[in-house]
Amino acid sequence: MAELIYTERPAHEDADGLLILHHGRGADEHDLLGLADVLDRSRRLHVITPRAPLTLPGWGGYHWYQVPEVGYPDHDTFHASYKLLSDFHDEAWERTGIAPERTVFGGFSMGTVMSYATGLGGDRPRPAGIMAFSGFIPTVDDWAPDLESRLQMPVFIAHGRGDQVISIDFAHKARAELDAAGLAVEYLENGGPHQIDPAALGPAIGWLAATV
Repeated sequence: MAELIYTERPAHEDADGLLILHHGRGADEHDLLGLADVLDRSRRLHVITPRAPLTLPGWGGYHWYQVPEVGYPDHDTFHASYKLLSDFHDEAWERTGIAPERTVFGGFSMGTVMSYATGLGGDRPRPAGIMAFSGFIPTVDDWAPDLESRLQMPVFIAHGRGDQVISIDFAHKARAELDAAGLAVEYLENGGPHQIDPAALGPAIGWLAATV
């Protein structure tokens, strides 16, 4: 595999698809394994959770990029992680035999940013869908989403109006941009803070089952 450390949870039998979950800032590859068990109780899917490559002074856990300003990742660390994660996805598809069109990218916070980046990047294969909890589509030099090639691709967005880390305005912007480009957006807004709200899990389970 690529340089990224990861954990995985195999499907009970032959996998119907692949779910790759990207953790948020300051967490690690174990953080979202419990979420996988909630979203896919019947274990239809093979689940992989990679660890971000960066450690930052003064911060615990692992990070995908440095944050000079929310919404605008640091150019060099973002692109380095984008390359590592892209290689990781390619090797996961080869190793599992599960194709991109049967793969959902999901994430929380900074992990959602990387799910959007690798799921919408014009140099990357189109996945089955993107599950975006409390994140944003990044604005960074030398990267832009290729939305024309993602027509009708399913995207699930859940975000809290009380999010003090990543403003709800980022969710509104992502929804408007993706809707306008013709992607199939399911949008859920709640009153909570920066977290995966329990109220979003039921709709997310249904969306995931319908997507893969």
